[in-house]
Amino acid sequence: MLARYDLTRARAEVDRDAIGRRPMDMWRYRELLPVRSRSELVSLGEWMTPLVPLTQIAEQLFVKGESRLPTGSFKARGQATAISMVKRFGYSRVAIPTNGNAGSAAAAYAARAGIEAWCFCPIETPALHVGEMMSYGAKVFRVDGMIDDCGRIVHANRDVMGWFPLSTMQEPYRVEGKKTMGFELAEQFGWELPDTIIYATGGGTALIAMWKAFAELEALGWIGSHRPRMVAAQSEGCAPIVRAYEKGKRYAERWDHAQTIAAGIRVPAAIADYLILDVIAESGGWAEAVSDAAIIAATAKLARQQGLGMCPEGAATYVVYEAARARGDIQPDERVVLFNCATGLKYPLPSNAPVLDAVRPIDWSKLSTRN
Repeated sequence: MLARYDLTRARAEVDRDAIGRRPMDMWRYRELLPVRSRSELVSLGEWMTPLVPLTQIAEQLFVKGESRLPTGSFKARGQATAISMVKRFGYSRVAIPTNGNAGSAAAAYAARAGIEAWCFCPIETPALHVGEMMSYGAKVFRVDGMIDDCGRIVHANRDVMGWFPLSTMQEPYRVEGKKTMGFELAEQFGWELPDTIIYATGGGTALIAMWKAFAELEALGWIGSHRPRMVAAQSEGCAPIVRAYEKGKRYAERWDHAQTIAAGIRVPAAIADYLILDVIAESGGWAEAVSDAAIIAATAKLARQQGLGMCPEGAATYVVYEAARARGDIQPDERVVLFNCATGLKYPLPSNAPVLDAVRPIDWSKLSTRN
């Protein structure tokens, strides 16, 4: 489900320069969002996220830091919009199938709105995510299956439980919130778009949402016809979109036995597979799978060399970037944006720091050689 707007009216009534004088949050684009009045917002402070240049790697390489959002991921954008509309419609209960971050955001915004949240997550969902959902008061259940199995539970019990389902692409509001990433990119680059965007892709709402945002901005006359290549990064352990792309298909077959450390993209069957593949094709982009080993190495590299705490999904986009540069598919002077869609603090971190005796002399020559 995708929302449509009266863009002719919006073009006549909304001044691009006026946007720049509004508060630096995602609601500055309210004429292109379903929630128009600030009095109706369920908000935790969704401020514009930074573009961090990686000039030591390439002059025009940037990471958009979605970890700065409430609950530490880009999912806050979608849930802020969706929960605002759920409250407006008068629902008292929501349910969501989730690999972690979406459920955390749904639980937080539901708590803010005084709405009951039910979260269903695959049994392999990281414990920190499960604990985060529970800390916001959500009713959390592990499901012995994958996220699409969780989705079936949410859908099958909609009438029985009377909840508003927040399943990916089965309601229009999460996409609307996430498209503000595209609005922000355009504004941050002076109302121009980058040459390439690489995004870790599970359910695919981010690619679909930004592509929608760019079309709306052009209809308003705020940007031209130039579009970035949209690139979907997936894990070799769960790559249904990559497989469909490589076979030239518009629909993706379910990926059996999905397994990857990048939990956010462990989605064996995306309901919007054809929309994701349409965006890739229309933009001249591609889909590419990377190994978990490469993701782990990239996470460590970007932390130690750039000070960036990337989540595994965000690190996957850097692995795709490096591979594309090596092949010549991305040129050194191209403006490229990678998305770090969540904070790396939600995932396992090194903890084997040595213990020092508080009294005995310290042999610094030995300690200085440790990583």
